[in-house]
Amino acid sequence: MAKVDKEYLKQLVETPSVTGSETKVAMLVRERLADTADVIETNVMGSVHARLCGKSEAPSVMIAAHMDEVGLMVTHISDQGFLNVAAVGGVDAAILPGTRVDVHTQKGVLRGVVGRKPIHLIEPDERKKVTPLTGLVIDLGLSARRVKSLVRVGDVITYGVSFEKLGKGMAVSRGFDDKAGVYVITRVMEELKKQGGAKGDYICAATVQEEIGLRGGTTSAFGVNPDVAIAVDVTHATDYPGIDQSRYGKIVCGEGPVIARGPNINPVVFERLCAAAKKEGISVQFEAEPGVTGTDAGTMQIQQGGCAAGLVSIPLRYMHTPNEVLKLSDLEDVVALLKRFILDLDEDVSFVPGM
Repeated sequence: MAKVDKEYLKQLVETPSVTGSETKVAMLVRERLADTADVIETNVMGSVHARLCGKSEAPSVMIAAHMDEVGLMVTHISDQGFLNVAAVGGVDAAILPGTRVDVHTQKGVLRGVVGRKPIHLIEPDERKKVTPLTGLVIDLGLSARRVKSLVRVGDVITYGVSFEKLGKGMAVSRGFDDKAGVYVITRVMEELKKQGGAKGDYICAATVQEEIGLRGGTTSAFGVNPDVAIAVDVTHATDYPGIDQSRYGKIVCGEGPVIARGPNINPVVFERLCAAAKKEGISVQFEAEPGVTGTDAGTMQIQQGGCAAGLVSIPLRYMHTPNEVLKLSDLEDVVALLKRFILDLDEDVSFVPGM
């Protein structure tokens, strides 16, 4: 099994890409695959499509991962120079007070803190409540005049944290959702290139705006129109206290890729992913998805005349917080699984259920 390229992963997660502002990560993807892909295109939405042309007429496979991360956006600058903000994507206001953040302006990055009254000044009843986002402000430690000269309404904000190794074989960072997936799909292309390519086309699709409604996945799947479309995303690890496994399933960091099963998932894709895992000796986990998944797979399945969709996920603790945690070995296991899935496709494969 290949070792995780931690420097590349670190570069991805530390590059800001709040939904709607993914251009810097898109540039990293294009640079990474410049000498690997046969064709690289970026559509008007900002999603990157890198294609490795196939050697025959086997089914084309698009594997998608979204570049965007959750964050905040400046909505107002007060007369005192404090910033009011709104969430971009699913941000839990309960975790914000006291955190450090980075405000990304046209003139550079400004460090700020999310301010809240100290416990001494909070009434007893108020202490029991979560302060809503509308009750929080960002303090840049600058004069109001200076703040207004640097910050504009609409500037985006990320958690002010970086990538770190954690414990044994783990890592912690913001933005693993879903730049860990972006890492995987680019590595799949590199590994396929080493093998001389696949029988059919492989399209690495680094998509945008997943966190506000799967917008990049929708337009990429429609524009590329692949035979098979697989989303690589993160899913909730349930291996820490407070999670009801009888309700959410047993998903453990370090025990391998998570393969989804349900109506959003083409049954042939599911079975072939399982077969690929067995062939490579990769331990996998399973996740029941009785409805439409909240991933790009949810929309890719229903583009044009329909598409054979799949979903492979990376177990992740503490999703959408500044400190998402994963097991690094799971990343390269997903790479190996998807590489084998693609290499085993030939011209005779049908993804029509029951045929």
